Amino acid sequence: MPFMKGVEPIRRTIKYLNAGRLVLKDEIHIFSINYNNYGKHHSGIRNFVFWHLAQLQYKNPMVQIVTFKNITPSPFIRCFYENGKRMLIDVDSREKDDILEHLIKVVGKSEKTLIKESLTRDKKDNPANFGYGCERSCMCVVPGQLPCPQICPLPNHMRGKFTFNPDLKPRR
Repeated sequence: MPFMKGVEPIRRTIKYLNAGRLVLKDEIHIFSINYNNYGKHHSGIRNFVFWHLAQLQYKNPMVQIVTFKNITPSPFIRCFYENGKRMLIDVDSREKDDILEHLIKVVGKSEKTLIKESLTRDKKDNPANFGYGCERSCMCVVPGQLPCPQICPLPNHMRGKFTFNPDLKPRR
């Protein structure tokens, strides 16, 4: 598999991308990261970009995420809000986990908000849903659909065991 090549290929799996904990607030439109490729006090943000940037992009598809390398003496993160305001976050000499926790607290959505959004996204009131916990228990309840095979058996020409095995004789 070509996507499993390179440095730390685990970062390109869906399971890893879904595990990201930082979901930015809806008001944030641009998220910029400024750091250098060298220097000890830039190592935390370099590790953050290496391990968490893909998760951040995956969890926030409507946010423009920009990285600027080698143009600043000290590392920082800048968030641009929709009303024109900006927030500057200093990440000088911080570890990647400290940066992540601080960003979750400052610019991330709260756990209550995330739970509420997931519940509204997973609502079961869609009329196309059927099964346990939905409005309809079976597809046969919908007008125009075939009746349930438990109540009225399907015709033999619609059953795979008679269609694909000509040796079987249809029941009468």
